[in-house]
Amino acid sequence: MRPLSGFARNAPQQPVAPRDPAPSRAAYRMQRLWLTPSFRKFTMVGLPILCVALGGAVFFAGQERRDAVSGKIAEIRRSVAERPEFMVNLMAIDGASIEVSEDIREILPVDFPISSFDLDLESMRQTVEGLDAVARVDLRIRPGGILQVEIEERVPAVVWRGRDAIEILDHEGHRVAHLVARAQRPDLPLVAGDGANAAVPEALAVLKAAEPIADRMRGLVRMGERRWDLVLDRGQRILLPEERPVQALERVIALNKVQDLLARDLVAIDMRNEKRPTLRLSKPAADELREAKLQQMGVSRNE
Repeated sequence: MRPLSGFARNAPQQPVAPRDPAPSRAAYRMQRLWLTPSFRKFTMVGLPILCVALGGAVFFAGQERRDAVSGKIAEIRRSVAERPEFMVNLMAIDGASIEVSEDIREILPVDFPISSFDLDLESMRQTVEGLDAVARVDLRIRPGGILQVEIEERVPAVVWRGRDAIEILDHEGHRVAHLVARAQRPDLPLVAGDGANAAVPEALAVLKAAEPIADRMRGLVRMGERRWDLVLDRGQRILLPEERPVQALERVIALNKVQDLLARDLVAIDMRNEKRPTLRLSKPAADELREAKLQQMGVSRNE
């Protein structure tokens, strides 16, 4: 008998079918899916982010872990904030008067030294700008740990006598300070009346035009919140119109230079009607004028 092994070696071998190069159905679908931009972006970016977020949510689910992480972050922040190069040791104020400087230090109670990370400069700036006397403020931290406060104060322009108080106003009508008495600022012109604070620019223009008679001027009074009366000594007034008051006052001053108008016994010069200026005499002067006219007519007062 022949051995089986020899029979197996001499047996004709079956031809092996060639491998099909086409991908399987599952591989084909995965390849098509990978070519989709949104799927590829989700796999490369969104899926890792989702895994990290889920891991973080699981990690921070416990209160002890959250407290531990928060405490560590606060400790790191504090160690950085308290480094010497970030500490502020003093405050310097420039451009402010002594009174304003004292007010600033009072409303900014900063305990030095303090970390620059603990200073809210924008909030501090708004607080300082809330002072009446401050027009503009700039805050910054200078090298060397100095909190620099640069102030631009409002320039006093007039004293306004209102219904309930006496105040100093700047050229725009903003309040600068409160006065107890007018005598505290005799160097500033006086305006009075309701609405005078809202018309300070016009009042300053009128006061400038009245400089030739400044030695006789007592102040401006706002009438009906519409127009001005220029008050002089000896009880005289110049009633200015609602429109073009400066031009009307310039006409009066020109007449005064030519005819010495204000030296006469007048109570008021009414310029409210531009086409018809009116002179109002005092009672003795009016009586004297009436007597003179009667004498010209040949009529005696006793007749």
